[in-house]
Amino acid sequence: MIDFTDKDHQFMQRAFELAEMAKEKGEVPVGAVLVKGDTVIGEGFNQPILSNDPTAHAEVVALREAGKVLENYRLVDTTLYVTLEPCAMCAMALVHARVARIVYATDDPRTGAGGSVLNILEHESFNHHCEVETGLLKEQCSEQLKAFFKAKRDKKRSK
Repeated sequence: MIDFTDKDHQFMQRAFELAEMAKEKGEVPVGAVLVKGDTVIGEGFNQPILSNDPTAHAEVVALREAGKVLENYRLVDTTLYVTLEPCAMCAMALVHARVARIVYATDDPRTGAGGSVLNILEHESFNHHCEVETGLLKEQCSEQLKAFFKAKRDKKRSK
């Protein structure tokens, strides 16, 4: 079992709050916070529907913001906290950005690319590997996603 710090909990809680913002806007509830040291340098929540941008996943939004803050596309010595395991697109963006550590709450058994379906984040053929830690606020984030999709199914059935 991983021994997460108080700071880890604080940043993942913020990611959860960002996921709630996505949910309120009708987006899949995923939130991400990118940190360098103890400083948040980027935040994001899923917004592909709102922005008409298929790449506007929480992780990518946070990476874009952080790149502007640091004025660099390399985000070395950073940690990303995200409520759902990154997909292949996001995982490859994290590798290219040289994010050091990824902490995600819950697995994505359909499209996860952090170890559950694929493992892009630690793939041996790439010249950068991210340290991956999972399970922080797992139950809370998993329940948030399940409730969102259940509500969507229930709404569809009632029509």
